[in-house]
Amino acid sequence: MTSPVQAYYRHEHGENPALLQSPRDVDVLIDTLLASGPSENLASLHSLERPLMPAGFPDHELLVGANGDLQLGVLAFTDEKVMVSFDPLAGRPEVCYSIMGSATEFPSCSEIPISLVRQAVKEFLLSGGRQPTCIEWQEPEFW
Repeated sequence: MTSPVQAYYRHEHGENPALLQSPRDVDVLIDTLLASGPSENLASLHSLERPLMPAGFPDHELLVGANGDLQLGVLAFTDEKVMVSFDPLAGRPEVCYSIMGSATEFPSCSEIPISLVRQAVKEFLLSGGRQPTCIEWQEPEFW
């Protein structure tokens, strides 16, 4: 059985995160982000299958962004280092997604088709919080 993934993407999730327990839940999350405005199109995910650090915080994070106008999205996976989704053919000069009004800038070649974002988040859920292997990754110069 798959362990749930906690999702934070709205203010009310601070004390009560949304739980993703199935691939259908992932689709609902992505659809919600796609329909959201630019100040709420990013989510922070943590698998409950992975251990907590001694201070009680998750040892990993998957950021998931979805842009409904472009039908593109971004991913950033953090555990021992930060890796960001990569598409060498993409390249908007400014790539920015926001979680609860707080903006995060991503490298210019980080947006990928939304179908790959869905696939990667489902892989994260079903693998117990491991870094998805279905997309290309890059180590960003800044973060």
